[in-house]
Amino acid sequence: MCAHQRAPAMSDEVKTISSSQTFLMKVIFPVLWITFFGFGTVSAWRGTMHAKSGGPVPPEMKWVFLGAWIVGTTFILQSVTGLKRVAVDSKNLYVSNYRRDIVIPLTMVSDVTENRWINIHPVTIHLRNDSEFGQKISFMPTSRFFGGWSSHPVVAELQQLASVARAASRSSIR
Repeated sequence: MCAHQRAPAMSDEVKTISSSQTFLMKVIFPVLWITFFGFGTVSAWRGTMHAKSGGPVPPEMKWVFLGAWIVGTTFILQSVTGLKRVAVDSKNLYVSNYRRDIVIPLTMVSDVTENRWINIHPVTIHLRNDSEFGQKISFMPTSRFFGGWSSHPVVAELQQLASVARAASRSSIR
C-alpha cells in the first residue's frame, strides 16, 4: 500500500458471528438428550426395557446406561449450556444468553481460543476483567463445510479486531 493511500475504514455494521443453531444446541438438545437417555436408563433399571433376545437387560448394561447418562449429561451441561449468542462490530461485542443482552468493548478482549476437539468448535473469548457473564464468553461459530481440524476464521478475526481496538484506544489516550 502506498504511503498516501489509507486503509479502508472498518464497517460499524454489526455482524453475528455465532451460529443460528446456538439456541438449539444450548437449550433444546440438552433437554431432549438428558430426558430421553434418562428415560431409557430408568427403563433399563425398572426392567421395562428388553434386550434383543426378549429378556430383561443384563445387569452390567444397566450400569453402562447409568454411567453413559451421567457422563453424557455432565459433558453436555459443561460444554453447551453456557453458549452465548455473539455479534461484533469494530468496537464492541454484543453478547446474549437469550435472557439478557450485554455490550463488551473489544478493548476488554485478552485472547480468543477454540476447542477443535468438540465438533461444534466452541470459541472462547477471554476478557481482561469480569463481565456480567464472567471472564470467559463461549459461543458456537457458524458452521463450515470441510473445516475439519483447522481453526475457524472467526478466531483470527476476533483477535485482529481486539488488537485494532486496543491500539486505537492507546492512541486516543495519548
